[in-house]
Amino acid sequence: MMIFKLARPLAWLLLALILFVTVSPIGLRPDTITTVNTDRGGAYVLLGLAFALAYPKQWKLVAVLLIIGAVAIEYLQYLTPTRHPRLHDAGIKAMGAALGLLAGWVINKWRESKAPNSLPFAEG
Repeated sequence: MMIFKLARPLAWLLLALILFVTVSPIGLRPDTITTVNTDRGGAYVLLGLAFALAYPKQWKLVAVLLIIGAVAIEYLQYLTPTRHPRLHDAGIKAMGAALGLLAGWVINKWRESKAPNSLPFAEG
């Protein structure tokens, strides 16, 4: 499917966008119609899903890196005087990443179950 081929560039693009929005001055933050926590969690759900689909065989490493990365990116806000990192925000981001990764893992397991067996007479 086309979406799975686009997962890697999409995942890295989302990470770059999240990094920019998190570390840039508060005035550059986009206005949305949802709450800030919904924005944070939703962005990381999409990020986790994209990385899980992009790297299905390395999902454990991706999970560790995204959850640690969510905290690290939050604390990069110390470099910007108009931003203030908070552990609560990092927790929302890490939980969003975990939910996205879980959704991606489920999709990958479903894809594996639907894939034809590569060895026609293999016993299983």
